[in-house]
Amino acid sequence: MPTPDVADDPPTDRAYAAELDDADPLADLRDRFYVPDGERYVDGNSLGLLSADAEAALETVVDQWRDLAIRGWTDADPDWFHYGERLGDRLAPLVGADESEVVVANSTTVNVHTLVGTMLDAYGAETVLVDDLDFPTDHYAIRAQLRQRGLDPDEHLVVAESSDGRTVTTDDVAAALDGADVDVVFLPTVLYRSGQLLDVAAIGELAREHGALFGVDAAHSVGVVPHQFDQHGVDFAVWCSYKYLNAGPGAIAGLYVNEEHFGTTPSLAGWWGNDKATQFEMRTTFDPAPDAGAWQVGTPPILSAAPLSGALDVVEDAGIDRLREKSVALTEYLIRLTDARLAEHGYAVGTPQDPDRRGGHVAIEHPEADRISEALRDRGVVVDYRPPDVIRVAPSPYYVTFADVWAVVDNLATIAARSLFEEYERETDGVT
Repeated sequence: MPTPDVADDPPTDRAYAAELDDADPLADLRDRFYVPDGERYVDGNSLGLLSADAEAALETVVDQWRDLAIRGWTDADPDWFHYGERLGDRLAPLVGADESEVVVANSTTVNVHTLVGTMLDAYGAETVLVDDLDFPTDHYAIRAQLRQRGLDPDEHLVVAESSDGRTVTTDDVAAALDGADVDVVFLPTVLYRSGQLLDVAAIGELAREHGALFGVDAAHSVGVVPHQFDQHGVDFAVWCSYKYLNAGPGAIAGLYVNEEHFGTTPSLAGWWGNDKATQFEMRTTFDPAPDAGAWQVGTPPILSAAPLSGALDVVEDAGIDRLREKSVALTEYLIRLTDARLAEHGYAVGTPQDPDRRGGHVAIEHPEADRISEALRDRGVVVDYRPPDVIRVAPSPYYVTFADVWAVVDNLATIAARSLFEEYERETDGVT
């Protein structure tokens, strides 16, 4: 049964939301998650909820640690020694890659450091293109990598400027490429504030036309948007697993390296990136793995990787294409209701209306967004705020219902209509 289509002009009553939920083929997924009692949790683009599957996988590793101790590296089922590669194999279909090109390792920021650094070193690259709406950690890491090579970031970091302050279009990227000699393009798949989904295929083609390597930060899309990195000319990618993959706070990150770059020397070499066949020979010179496994740095944190194993059970059971279909329906319903019920109260949608240009969350703008976010939390609606005026609402397809979306909009209308936000002081929430 397909996900129900949301009407172009949907009824604004709660009964319509109930109809959509009754027709939702993924409705039962919610039963696999621990949804906080009495809350409408729409902050899964910051931290996804715990599933029983992830919990069970973590408990399994704890049991193995207790019963096997060090023997868990070889005798656990599955063994810990190949944990990163095994999870990479399962993630590969979500990003459109060969299993050898994906591994879980490190944190997202560490992966930005090692992959950008590798491209700078291996190909004599000196100039990196980013955009002005990026998540800050990407800029921090890239500027650091440039400085470590004696390159002034103010000269060698080219910024594609947004033409509207919300989105980064392919034309914006093209203009930046035409105006500079760029060696590496590194952009997000989804902008963390507005929720815009960039055209990865088109940008990949642009990068190739300009002779540049192409990397992406897919933190806000993996698990809710299917990708085709191999087909779309992506050279390398990074992402986290605690957002739409629901693997828990601080969960291990993932990375992709196109097979064309196998054999290049990782800029951050560590013993876990060594070829598995020679790793325990304890050589003092690095013998890198022949695939993406070479970009692992230190020993994988098994207790932070295990929940991802269980979380992927949910993804695989649902199917990434069906998850995307439901995500689009939820965000479409949210946008339609916002236009119908909230515009008169000063709200506006800052996310592209075209579902092909939209990730998994919606940016609802209001001049009092910070105080409205606080009022929402006190009413049991969990969102987050991004300065200066964005309330991010993420109706995760894993556990958010259409009735939840209706309730979020209803609360937003009530708070604005009654000026309930005036009870709160203005403040900035720095949670990512």
